[in-house]
Amino acid sequence: PRPPSPSPAGPRSSAGATRACTPSKQEEGGCTEDEVCVGEGGGKSAAESEDQPEYVSIARSLLDGRTSPLLGRIQEERTRRKRQYDNRTGVCSASLQQQQQPQRKAKKDEELVDQLIQDLNEVNDIPFFDIELPYELALKIFQYLNCTELGRCAQVSRAWRVLAEDGVLWFRMCTREGYHQDASVSDSPCWKSTLRDCRNLAKTVCSNWKNRVGSISQLQFELGKVLCDVSSCDNFVLAGYTSGDVRLWDTLHWDSAASYLKPNSLSANTDPRPHVSHVQVNSTVAAAAYEDGCVDLWSTETGGEPIYHYQSPGRIQALALSPDSPVLGSAAGPDVRLNRADDHGYWRTVCQAQLPNTVESLVLVPGRGQQCPLVALAAAETVHLLDPRDDEPRTLHSVYGHPVTCLDASDSHVALGVKSTGWAMHDGGNKIHVYSLETGKPAVCVGNSPGDFTCINLRDSPPHLLVCGNKDRRVRVFDLRAGSSVASLYAHHLGVTSVQADDWKIVSGGGEGLVCVWEMRMGAKLWEMHNRHPVRHVRFNTSTLVTANIPDDKSPRGACITDDDLTAHRRHRGVICHYDFSEDALSQDHILPICRSDYTESYGYNYNISLAVPYDRLSGSHPSH
Repeated sequence: PRPPSPSPAGPRSSAGATRACTPSKQEEGGCTEDEVCVGEGGGKSAAESEDQPEYVSIARSLLDGRTSPLLGRIQEERTRRKRQYDNRTGVCSASLQQQQQPQRKAKKDEELVDQLIQDLNEVNDIPFFDIELPYELALKIFQYLNCTELGRCAQVSRAWRVLAEDGVLWFRMCTREGYHQDASVSDSPCWKSTLRDCRNLAKTVCSNWKNRVGSISQLQFELGKVLCDVSSCDNFVLAGYTSGDVRLWDTLHWDSAASYLKPNSLSANTDPRPHVSHVQVNSTVAAAAYEDGCVDLWSTETGGEPIYHYQSPGRIQALALSPDSPVLGSAAGPDVRLNRADDHGYWRTVCQAQLPNTVESLVLVPGRGQQCPLVALAAAETVHLLDPRDDEPRTLHSVYGHPVTCLDASDSHVALGVKSTGWAMHDGGNKIHVYSLETGKPAVCVGNSPGDFTCINLRDSPPHLLVCGNKDRRVRVFDLRAGSSVASLYAHHLGVTSVQADDWKIVSGGGEGLVCVWEMRMGAKLWEMHNRHPVRHVRFNTSTLVTANIPDDKSPRGACITDDDLTAHRRHRGVICHYDFSEDALSQDHILPICRSDYTESYGYNYNISLAVPYDRLSGSHPSH
């Protein structure tokens, strides 16, 4: 039906609509009856303006794309009508009484148009606001949207598409998801494509993990005799041997000259050379402790001669290197020593302390950065926290007769496995106590096992989760918020020796030499690999896995230097395995240099390699180098 004709007070005008003057307008000094006032709609005759309804004018504005100024124009029109109404009331009350009925009709029309605009807002989910904002302010609003929401906003208009595809937004999203943490905005021409490629690569790597698709290599050093200890961080793998040699591998640059680390002159001139007892490595430095109490420190970039060396009065019982800062801690008997590099790269001793008992394990709290280092020490049944700013170590946990069997720390908590003895076994068995570093008080106590806890991984576990191994052959995952068990996996019949977990998988090693990969949510074993000797080291990142089978017997029969064939007892030496599940693992550039050698090179025969395809799948043959 055709809407009612405009009242003498003047027709209601909206954004983009035409306005015609009435006789009452002439009385106020406005235009004459024959004059026509045209609004922003423009190009419309007075006859067309009088004939078309109000909602037609609004709809035509919506079709023309002029959505942003509607609310402002409607508000201006309301203010103009109110002022016009007040002027008329001052002329005469009789005229006001004559206009009461048309005013009600105009008010009703106004409410109908407001309802129409409100309904359009609800249907389209696009508010009528002015997007003529500064670009930086609009970008600030869009940065709170996720990937899906940005895609939807890009379909609204051209202006919104430019905002939704801004490189800064996608760069921040890429770094927020853990990709290219050290990159800058100018490093990629299209961060949206970069994020898509990173996600596709992550899906491929996850599929390779589950289906055991990738490459495997055995890191062996023939002249090193029996393997003593292994440590890995990022792309570096460090190993110490009974011959006193220390070998560093860079899995990204196999030809790196930093692989050969020379011992200090004191250990090099000793005959026979002392065994390597402990090794540690991070992204910048590598450290090794010998049986005679010497500690050497090398740069992972240059290798060669040690950059720092010191001598302890006794055998080193524990050695720890901070994963994210140049801090080295060592313990010889009850004596604890803490060394740190200054701003110029010079290493100095920052703290020395002596505890009542022999230190059995030592852990540096990660995430301290440039702050003062913090060390967690386990000595018999007591756990201490050593801060160089304090006069003496403070006690975190101590229960007489209940020794600590394993220890680990994150940036906010310290977890320790406690062995229950005597009547305490009737109170649920062995447990894991978790303490808060901020308050120094117990946060949660989990576990209920008759066996001793042998390993704990809190630093690398997902938030609020803790994974541990036990002598009762089980791998357990605990939720620290609820204090309950998330998963319990029957894994290794000789006990669990090492373990690590992320948000979807668990990798565990056992005393029988078995490495198992588990799917955490389903609790199902994905695959397993076996080698001789107990698995003493397990470390993985997104696409690689490093495992080390280290023998307990460091002097097997036939491993003496006077033997004719040094490879006769290779099965007693231990082995380091490097698994690569990345997408480019089968490319030519990724093949080890020893696997690319030919028969004209004499040094290739020193490795006693078999003629096998260099990189079969994990179920195939394994190259050695």
